[in-house]
This record gives sequence, structure tokens and C-alpha cells, in this order.
Amino acid sequence: MSAAAAPWRDAISAYARPRPLRTLLDLATSVLPYLSLLVATAFAAHVSVLLALALAPPTAGFLLRTFIVFHDCAHGSMFRARRANRAVGTVLGLLLYTPFATFAHTHAVHHASAGNLDRRGTGDLLTLTVDEYLARSWRGRLGYRLFRNPIVMFGLGPILSFVVLPRLVRKGMRPRLRRAVICANVILLLLVGAACALIGPLDYLLVQWPAAWLAGAAGIFLFYVQHQFEDAYWENADTWSFADAAIRGSSYLRLPAVLRFFSGNIGYHHVHHLSARVPNYNLRRAHHEIELFRDVPVLDLHAALRTTRLKLWDERRGRLVTFAEASTAVGAA
Repeated sequence: MSAAAAPWRDAISAYARPRPLRTLLDLATSVLPYLSLLVATAFAAHVSVLLALALAPPTAGFLLRTFIVFHDCAHGSMFRARRANRAVGTVLGLLLYTPFATFAHTHAVHHASAGNLDRRGTGDLLTLTVDEYLARSWRGRLGYRLFRNPIVMFGLGPILSFVVLPRLVRKGMRPRLRRAVICANVILLLLVGAACALIGPLDYLLVQWPAAWLAGAAGIFLFYVQHQFEDAYWENADTWSFADAAIRGSSYLRLPAVLRFFSGNIGYHHVHHLSARVPNYNLRRAHHEIELFRDVPVLDLHAALRTTRLKLWDERRGRLVTFAEASTAVGAA
């Protein structure tokens, strides 16, 4: 599918306008319930550990919704003023243990390079081609298999993605981003220390981390299925197209209304990748009203779960394949 620049820009620009009252409603239906449930969990922990754990799923849902607002701030789509997006995003980043500036940078790189085989490695999920995988040593193949194992991705992934990696000051990091990481780490150290002093370290872990782990696992799953389906789009830089990568390489994950609410309509990922300035509350309307989106890749939850079997990009067949399919293709060749 070809997507000429002028038509899609004109079609989608009308939806890329934040509405202040709707943005405030997003904050009121994400951050406030999340913080309220954290307080409720702290009180529940004094009654029963099981009662506290029972509150983890709804708390995780509102934490995931809070992340979507944070994510939209990173794209500058929540408020008209850049300063407002940055200020609100920075505060929300503390709730998410994620420095706003570093997330905004890496996620912008992801949007600018999704589906580009020559620009993998920043803000995306590591995906090897069949040839690259076969060229690795047995240790390299084992490491990749472990990384792409669902238990590792969705089990350890939230800890790595939201606890460990955001804390690191990496070599070559821009001074602005380095300062953002250090400032966030210092503030979080003070906040976590205050929480532990107030309710105790064990209660802090019980209140915060079951919900955070669930939300992190759900977030990684959503990010995974939005670009890791069988007929996803991967091209080398000389043939890569931004519009085609958005429309063909980002899925429409069809979800029930309640999951659309908690995920902030991020299932309409093709719309989001075509224009990241469209706020989450306009994604669904844009999908249904713009003719360009009639033939985008569609996944339901069952199909989305099956995508976890896909591990490698087969350049010859132009699709993602399982390890078994990759081995069969090589044997046949």
C-alpha cells in the first residue's frame, strides 16, 4: 500500500488537536484513581495480604492508563503548550519510575525508525533476521531465545524496562538526558525512602510492585503485538517508507471497551504511528472516519496471543516466523 504524504497529512491533521477539558478528564480518570487505589491498598495490607493483592489488577489498569497519558505528553499531544506537556510528563514519570526526557527521546527514535532494518536498537524490541540469528554463536542464539521467551519478556521484562534500565546513565548519553536520569533517580530515592519510612519496606513492596509488575507486563505485551505480527513491515533503509511502516507495520488491536479504556486506545496503533500528535481520545474516531485505515492489519486478543510464537524476520518470505519455521526454511534451502 502506498501512502502519499499530502493526503494522509491533510486527513489526520484535524484529529491532532488536544482539547483541554478532555485532557483534564484523562488525568482525572487515570492518575487520581491510581493514587487512590495505592492508598486503599496500603490500608488493605493491614487487614489482609490477599485483600491487598486483590486490589493489584484494578490498580495496574489505572497505572497503565496513567502511562498512556505520560506517553502522550512525550509526543506533545496532551496539551497545546510544549511546556505543559513537559511539566505534566515529568511529574507522571516519577509515578512510573521513568525519566520523561529519556523516554521522549528513545520513543521518538522508535517512531522515526519502526520497521527499518538498518535502524534497529533504540526504543524497540530486538528482532533479528533469520540470517542474523543463524550467524550467531550458540551462546548468541541461546541469549536471543531467552530474550524472546514470553516468560522472560513479560515476566522479567517489566523489572528490566521500568526499574533497571531507566536508572542507568549510559555512555554517550546527551548531557540533558544524563541530567534527567540523575534528577529522577535522586527524587525517586527520596520518595521511595519516605514511603518506606511511612509504611515500612515490606508494605511498600506489597502496595507498589504487584500492580506495577502487572501494568508493566500488559504494557510490554501491547507494545509487542503492535509491531510483532506475521505480516509486519520491515524494510531496508533505501526502500523504507514512514507512512507504509505506520499503516502496514502497526496493528489495529481490536479490544473490548473496558480494555480500550485502560489502554488509552493504543490498540489503534496505526493511527498513532501515522501521527503521534493525535491524542489517545481521538484515535478511535480517526480510525473509523479516515478511509486510509480500511485495510490495516487487524488482530483480536486470540490472534495477538499467538504472535508471541513469532521470533525472527524472514527476509526471503517477507514475514515474521517461528524458530521452527526458520529451521525448516534453512533445511529446505
